[in-house]
Amino acid sequence: MPTNEPLNRKLRMALIGGGRGSFIGRVHATAAVLDNRCALVAGALSSDPQRAKDSAEDYDISPDRAYTSYQELIEKELALPEDQRIDFVSVATPNHTHFEIAKAAAEAGFNVICDKPMTFDFAQAEELAKVVEESGVVFAVSHNYTGYPLIRQARQMIADGELGEIMAIRSTYIQGWLVDKLEDSDQKQAAWRTDPKKSGAAGCFGDIATHAYNLGRYVTGLLPEQISCHLKTFVDGRALDDYGHAMVTYENGAFGTVTASQITHGRENDVTLEVDGTKGSLSWRQENPNEMWVRKNGSPHQLYTRDPNAPFTKPVAAESCRLPSGHPEAFFEAFANIYRSAFDNMCLRISGKNFEKKDTIFPNVFDGVEGMYFIQQSVASSQDGGKWLPMKHDLARR
Repeated sequence: MPTNEPLNRKLRMALIGGGRGSFIGRVHATAAVLDNRCALVAGALSSDPQRAKDSAEDYDISPDRAYTSYQELIEKELALPEDQRIDFVSVATPNHTHFEIAKAAAEAGFNVICDKPMTFDFAQAEELAKVVEESGVVFAVSHNYTGYPLIRQARQMIADGELGEIMAIRSTYIQGWLVDKLEDSDQKQAAWRTDPKKSGAAGCFGDIATHAYNLGRYVTGLLPEQISCHLKTFVDGRALDDYGHAMVTYENGAFGTVTASQITHGRENDVTLEVDGTKGSLSWRQENPNEMWVRKNGSPHQLYTRDPNAPFTKPVAAESCRLPSGHPEAFFEAFANIYRSAFDNMCLRISGKNFEKKDTIFPNVFDGVEGMYFIQQSVASSQDGGKWLPMKHDLARR
């Protein structure tokens, strides 16, 4: 997806988080440089100063730009000449730190790519959205599953009316890695995700159900109206939910369901999306992301593949591919598509041009707000026995 406003240089990136032992930080770094449009030049890689310094060599960050805190990073990068300082920061830290880091970066004028969920709670998300609007920075949220070419194909097919009026959305995100109480063994990824002080009000639903819900919103564009949710903690002594199910009603009358689990034996990273329309239905599975089924009564089932040169492929999907058909693309490439789309807007901003702020191809700050509202209302509904609660709010994407 080439930019309309190419620069004569690479964008300069700083990574916050991603120190040794991190999973998602390395994913951010790999995805960002995949298309050779940016260079990772600075970082505050850990809240532990020594680990931050030691981790810098893993990313080829020079010692003089290996900072020991995000505050030091912002202060010293702002002190550099404009043609040397960073253009954007990527926030790959635990949930409870996202807000303060992203807010400080945006207020300093740096573009931001932030991991999800965007903030610790909904109030922080609303405040951050205001900061982003006032600062004028580009802000992306790494709901990376929206970067898959066939998810973008589905989005455009639905927008073009090929499925008719949307009646139902079923999205699931099923894992099994927390079926045992890994947090008791100080396993890093489990420890913070199951800690309410670091993860927020929800566990499984905050960590992965937000992805499933976002996929349905992204693909259909339907505005939610109400939610009813039931969350449960199956592992004894765990502080947050590890399983949950929600029903969402949409303004057009459609029904949606979101199911998420982190305690299902044998399941790895099983994200699925099914959409029913009056003219047809589609289904997609993240563990086999280069195929999507489209079905219509009375017609043979159609298997759409990730093929940038096929006549059935929408331009937005073709532009999201890097390899010819039959050469599988997956997680890193989808993550990189979020970066590539955000880079286009960053280049426009650097060039002094106007850029789309709300209805972007990549998940933006408004999607981040919606994700936090989804978590808040899911938890509140579950605590009240599954009571139906509103899902409308002023900062909906569209």
